[in-house]
Amino acid sequence: MASDRGRGLVAGYHAACQDARWVCDRFHEFQDLFDRRRQLERKAYATIAKEDEAVHTFHHAKSEAHLHKRLQHYEHAHHACEQAMARYDQLDLLLHLLRDALHLCSPFGRLRTVASVHSELTLLLSLIEEIDDAVLRQLLRPIRSHLEDILAPFEQAESVHAELLALIPQQLVDALVLAWHHEHLSYQSHAKQKHYHQHESQQWLNFAEGCLDNQFEPLKALVFEKLDAIVRASSLVELVNSFIRPYLNSSKGQITQETLNLIMFYHNHRRYKSGKRQGKAPIELLTGEALEADWVELLIQHTQEASQSTSLASSPPLELGSPRHEHPMPSQTLPGQAILEPSMQSDISWAPMDAEAA
Repeated sequence: MASDRGRGLVAGYHAACQDARWVCDRFHEFQDLFDRRRQLERKAYATIAKEDEAVHTFHHAKSEAHLHKRLQHYEHAHHACEQAMARYDQLDLLLHLLRDALHLCSPFGRLRTVASVHSELTLLLSLIEEIDDAVLRQLLRPIRSHLEDILAPFEQAESVHAELLALIPQQLVDALVLAWHHEHLSYQSHAKQKHYHQHESQQWLNFAEGCLDNQFEPLKALVFEKLDAIVRASSLVELVNSFIRPYLNSSKGQITQETLNLIMFYHNHRRYKSGKRQGKAPIELLTGEALEADWVELLIQHTQEASQSTSLASSPPLELGSPRHEHPMPSQTLPGQAILEPSMQSDISWAPMDAEAA
């Protein structure tokens, strides 16, 4: 699992999954640096505006004394502008290099090693520290202390690389890794960049297919599966959080278990409109069974069945399962495809517990 460094979240994960690997989320590790870049960009634009204003003021001077005074003011504004633009340009370039250094593979498809990434990050962080900005030096301290955690995914990449080399020649491993890499980037890109990554991915797939013939499909699936298994970011956690957050914000602390069940039902039964899961609902990916209707129709069907039921004192919670309400066994549950519903016991007992807490 990947997450930020929230103490409760990390401690809970280690308590529940003692033998599993925890990975620090790259987005949260470097977020402050990218926020600082935006701040320096705004400051640079502000100093450009001040320099332009100083130019206009200088041209409207009448006396020689005013000309000399306003010339000094312009030179000071120009110097401040040059410094602000240089700070932003330097940080922007280094952060682009930093982003590239954190990719699992090089531009040539070779999976990166822990040693090479450690060397690149150390150099880039040193160069960022050389920028004339005291705030950046403060932001770099925690990043340096967390460097070993940041490198954890590349340990997995090294073991994956060794496993693949035992089955596939190096040149074809690089080709399939590049195909996976560009396909991965295509999901994060828009317009021309998206088409570029899709084209590059297909080109490398065509090359690998020409060399592997009948072995292409199983080996491609193997490489993609192993690379997808390397956890580098808490995208799933952030996705669920971003999905639920608007409802929590609008409720202002008045969220109920019934509302959470409704959100859960909608998320699990609505179909994706785009991406590689287009046309599929999370519950379909989890169970392998196709839904017979849209999520709204399934919700209406559920409420009608609940209202007609007289065997329970209260209506049952919204079902996670397929339209036939069959629950998958725990061993069939795949991570990252659906939000698991609370147990029946928790659904029955949540109200008194909340009442006591209130």
